[in-house]
Amino acid sequence: MRDADTKTEHDAVSDGALTIVYGAAELVVGPDDGTGVTVVEDGAFAALDGYVVAVGPTEDVLADYPLADADTVVDATGKTVLPGLVDPHTHALFAGDRSDEFVAKLRGATYEELLAQGGGILRTVDAVRRASDEELVANLTEHLDAMLEHGTTTVEVKTGYGLDTETELRMLDAIAAASGDHPVDVVPTFMGAHAVPRGMDADEYVEEVVTEQLPAVAEQGIAEFCDVFCERGVFDADQSRRILDAGREYGLTPKIHADEFAAIGGTDVASGVGAASADHLLHTGESGRETLVEAGVTPVMLPGTAFGLGADYADARAFLDAGHEVALATDFNPNCFARSMGFVATLASVGMRMTPHEAIRGITSAAANALGRSDGTGTLRPDSPADAVVLDVPSATHLSYRFDTNTVSTVLKSGVVVHA
Repeated sequence: MRDADTKTEHDAVSDGALTIVYGAAELVVGPDDGTGVTVVEDGAFAALDGYVVAVGPTEDVLADYPLADADTVVDATGKTVLPGLVDPHTHALFAGDRSDEFVAKLRGATYEELLAQGGGILRTVDAVRRASDEELVANLTEHLDAMLEHGTTTVEVKTGYGLDTETELRMLDAIAAASGDHPVDVVPTFMGAHAVPRGMDADEYVEEVVTEQLPAVAEQGIAEFCDVFCERGVFDADQSRRILDAGREYGLTPKIHADEFAAIGGTDVASGVGAASADHLLHTGESGRETLVEAGVTPVMLPGTAFGLGADYADARAFLDAGHEVALATDFNPNCFARSMGFVATLASVGMRMTPHEAIRGITSAAANALGRSDGTGTLRPDSPADAVVLDVPSATHLSYRFDTNTVSTVLKSGVVVHA
């Protein structure tokens, strides 16, 4: 952490807008040397042109950046300031309603049974194909608004409810349209291999994804990542590897859904293709953990999915106790209707025994790593984007501790207040 009086490149080149957030009871700067975070008491940060230029005790920051010089001032006295929250795994673009499936699951139906009966993903595919472009954009915009209100400033959004070239491209267009003027940074992921569509077997559909969908997605130029559901009854390890290798040839960074219902080699695929992340990991054992860590693949755990399914949680402690960070995400989708990263932090603490500081790292800097962000996203260190969340609570621990209400009072994106 730089001292408050140390100038950065942004000082030297800018006469632009100055933002100061000061007086925080606790200000989370970024990761510590372990698996938690570094906290400054009575903390402040200053930002010029959307980038942090100083962070530290309020007295030190204000000595170099007086409040009188600021264009935007946020008094965080008695509150907690975090980096903007990063959600690295969502299926937030969809249409239709599946609340009846929630009731069916309460009566004993399993996710896999619903999928085999034409429900689940395939039911949402039908709804997305029927939806207009305007409806898709409006639906995603509504969800982005809700995420922003809960402190999310960067979110990944996948396709995968199209399962044909035309609809997958429509989904990517909708993601681009919804994100264009929205304060939340949206990271688009192509996931044509989310399920096997009706009337095809897995091998036939993999051939379509590789030879038709991926070239069209690459030509469109919106998607940044390529993801695949490597799972029993969906795509096996060899099929998943073929899709991700092909995506990488088209410039798309691999991601993978692995070990959600069974361990079928997804962690080996993640390692072999150089995936940015492997997500879910409910059934990942010691060998799979070592494979991911050795390959530098960020583990992403989705406690809301386990909560919604009534399933056992992923073994986050096994990673953490070995000194490795764990990223967290909502997995927001019609089967896991969760748009609050604060609630994810609570589930991570209660369900996976992560400390509040480990959970905060999981929804900030570790989550940014899962998206390959190396610009300081998920931190409030000098030169990082000035994305921040002010919580109306006295300490960072309260993010996991309080789960009855939204504690977010103010959200800043690139130093600009975008929610208050």
